[in-house]
Amino acid sequence: MSIPRNLSLLFFLFIPFSFCADWPQFRGPQRDGVSTEVGLLHQWGAAGPKVLWTAPVGQGYAGAAIVSGRVYHEDYDEAKSEWSLVARNLTTGKELWRFTQALKIRPNHGITRSVPAADARFVFTIDPKLGLHCLDAKTGKQVWTRNLATDYKSQIPSWYNGQNPLIEADRLIIATGGTAIIAALDKATGKELWHTPNPAGLLLSHASVMPATLGGVKQYLYGTLDGPLGIAAKDGALLWSFKRKFNIVAVSSPVAVDSERVFMTGPYEAGSVMVRVTKAGAAFKAEPIFDWKSNEWNSEVHTPILYKGNLYAVGKKKRGLFTCMGADGKAVWDSDGKAAFELGGFLLADGMFFVLEGKSGMLHLLDANAKGYKELAKAQVLNGEDVWGPMALSDGKLILRDMTKMVCLDVRGR
Repeated sequence: MSIPRNLSLLFFLFIPFSFCADWPQFRGPQRDGVSTEVGLLHQWGAAGPKVLWTAPVGQGYAGAAIVSGRVYHEDYDEAKSEWSLVARNLTTGKELWRFTQALKIRPNHGITRSVPAADARFVFTIDPKLGLHCLDAKTGKQVWTRNLATDYKSQIPSWYNGQNPLIEADRLIIATGGTAIIAALDKATGKELWHTPNPAGLLLSHASVMPATLGGVKQYLYGTLDGPLGIAAKDGALLWSFKRKFNIVAVSSPVAVDSERVFMTGPYEAGSVMVRVTKAGAAFKAEPIFDWKSNEWNSEVHTPILYKGNLYAVGKKKRGLFTCMGADGKAVWDSDGKAAFELGGFLLADGMFFVLEGKSGMLHLLDANAKGYKELAKAQVLNGEDVWGPMALSDGKLILRDMTKMVCLDVRGR
């Protein structure tokens, strides 16, 4: 039976749907923590969203990348002293392949921390001891490998690698430390396209390289213990840097707020800074707009999300409050008196924030368009300690993890 054209239009207008988008790397396709999917659940019952599958994982915080219905994530087997990269079916959780390598690692607040980066051909990831691996996405066979500690004389960070590689159409961008600050590599071969010299000896941090366009120039932002900097995407030239001390470790990555402003925050009483980056002729200049101590505000682990001109993160003036603040540095609202999230992760999709409590594994669903803290639903989805891993969302399926388990939730609207 055929449906008249005008009736078929009405029919499809009333079908809830979820627009399927890959989550190919850390913080999603645009590296901003925002999903383009719509038609998601805006409420759920006490039992929470349907659990599609769970899988045991070795202790760590390594989140997932999702491409073409495949989930890629790091894992570690302490009994065998084996590090691995795993591919799973997104719908069923079935293991499709597992690449393993003998690697002796002593737990230090977890082991794995890196989110892979993937496309239709390759999967890239950095293991805890700075091995950079390129695997065939379909088979899991190794295509090429490099070692940052060997190739760039990089120093393994105190809590092992926490950097997440940046994938682009023709290249892979990684921070290195050692003899370079960051490097661009050919995806198919691992051959270096360019690197940024490191005469100041800046150490490799846990922050990840972020794409941005400032002053009309495409560049890569990177956060170091000596502050944020910008590097030309064309040739790796250092365009600007802003000297500002971050204590012990830099974890959150810099955020481009607009074509001039860059925000960087960090843990261990480091606070936060907003920098204005301007271009005059061929030269760039970076100046502070505001500089906060940690008792004013900071995000300790996760990189803030920029949405409608405001910055959102689990930060502290009081530790663990989900906070909305203007890009001018003025507080808009927070979750004080309503919920505390410790160091839990968060993601934005379909006008909602998915936010995890870092200690309990309780998942909260918040209205991102409300003028204050507005909770739509919550449910206990994980139970392990230190639920700090970044989230991933594709095809209405939300991937979360704690220190021992990965879970896939169906958050599609009905």
